[in-house]
Amino acid sequence: MNTLNQAAPAHEGMTHGDAPSYDIAICGAGPAGMALAALLARRGTPAQRIALIDAKTLEQASNDPRSIALSWGSRQILEEIGAWPAAATAIHQIHVSRRGQFGRSLIDRDEHKLPALGYVLRYGDLVTALGAVCQRAGIATLRPARVEAVDENADAVALTIAGTPAAVTAAIVVQAEGGLFSDQESKAQHRDYRQTAIIAQVRSSRPIAHRAYERFTEQGPLALLPQGEEYSLVWCVRPETAVRLQALDDASFLAELGAAFGERLGTFTRSSPRLAFPLGLNADPRSTARTVAIGNAAQTLHPVAGQGLNLGLRDVAVLARLLAQGANPTMLAQFTELRRQDRNTTVRLTDTMARIFANDSPAQALLGLSLAAIDMVGPARGVLAELMMYGRR
Repeated sequence: MNTLNQAAPAHEGMTHGDAPSYDIAICGAGPAGMALAALLARRGTPAQRIALIDAKTLEQASNDPRSIALSWGSRQILEEIGAWPAAATAIHQIHVSRRGQFGRSLIDRDEHKLPALGYVLRYGDLVTALGAVCQRAGIATLRPARVEAVDENADAVALTIAGTPAAVTAAIVVQAEGGLFSDQESKAQHRDYRQTAIIAQVRSSRPIAHRAYERFTEQGPLALLPQGEEYSLVWCVRPETAVRLQALDDASFLAELGAAFGERLGTFTRSSPRLAFPLGLNADPRSTARTVAIGNAAQTLHPVAGQGLNLGLRDVAVLARLLAQGANPTMLAQFTELRRQDRNTTVRLTDTMARIFANDSPAQALLGLSLAAIDMVGPARGVLAELMMYGRR
């Protein structure tokens, strides 16, 4: 028996009495979970045979103000199910540089003949759009609902839901948030980067429309993503620096941000309230015969290169294609094999970059030269862009 650490006292869309039974139950109705449910319905799985289970209400998730970056490949997946939000800012260029070093790389949409390299939008807007798609499709939604236990046998998986007398059963269970295997002996890859991400919305005096920045500093990467008239800031620093930055007033914080980033965008003039999150790697893409983890449940990555949700949506696209052919252990085994290369490449890429910039590694001194070389060699720049837009294919 495996315990899920979700929290909610009640449920909606569930009947008492006989146990509800589904072909596929998805634990976690975040972007990856809802996208999977919607894509399964589009690919022919009857909507009434799909269950979405989540501890939060849709209203709670829709009020989440965080910003997320989605690749061009992720937009294609979301457009297929009719869940592309209107309020998304396109990224036309990505400027990558090293603070205090010569060299930079500029990735441009025109080289790839695409309308955009990626997009920046509110998390809440995305889950609102996905929630509407799932509702229109008639997908069974159990929320708020806390899964207390998971019991798997040869033929099905039983999910015990808090406050209900009968378990939910499903041929296949997909964990899209949290940790389904938290009480099993773990072979997962874990790492504490000794970094904290400072997140905020900021404004500058000389913004450059549709250009995103990834700036590598001595303490970690600093990303500025265009979002409307503002920038979504993700500034990775050592924990002790994060404590000091969080204690500053807005004017002092913006001055330090300007010193770290430089003058490419003029001066920073405004900041929203700041949030801070410790950063680590948790890669645990394990599965059993009838359960599988995708998205954040399979891998939580460092935000460098913005690949977390994009990797999760690539999981969704492959899993939906396979489960639409049959909700059975054979398809889960195929999924694990098909996703291994992309997952491993993306985890290694983000982990290597994060570790280099988590300390004063001598490798940092080579970054400026490497960026200059990448910028001068078209194929190398193209490989980097392909990884960011589509993953390892």
